[in-house]
Amino acid sequence: VLLLCYTEEAAVIVSGLKNTDVFVGESATFTCELSYPGVKNVQWWLDGSPLHNNLVTEISEQDGMIHTLTLNDVACHDSGTVTFRAGSLISSAKLLVKGISLLE
Repeated sequence: VLLLCYTEEAAVIVSGLKNTDVFVGESATFTCELSYPGVKNVQWWLDGSPLHNNLVTEISEQDGMIHTLTLNDVACHDSGTVTFRAGSLISSAKLLVKGISLLE
């Protein structure tokens, strides 16, 4: 009998966060895919502040490996660095929220 035992240390980031540009009032989505499920201490950050599930911030996970952050109705002050941390694994990307110019 062959038992496959994946440890947290074996997990790697398969697909990291990507820089995202959106306009004020839109949603910004960041996705990070891990090689194995079950990595503990998963946390999302925006410019060093931890993010939590609420009306504006949607945090979800699929199959324990695909972690998604959606920031709804973003404002200019939301621009910054989004960071995903799972155990010792870290991925970061820039969020740029662009204002809508009234000048044509």
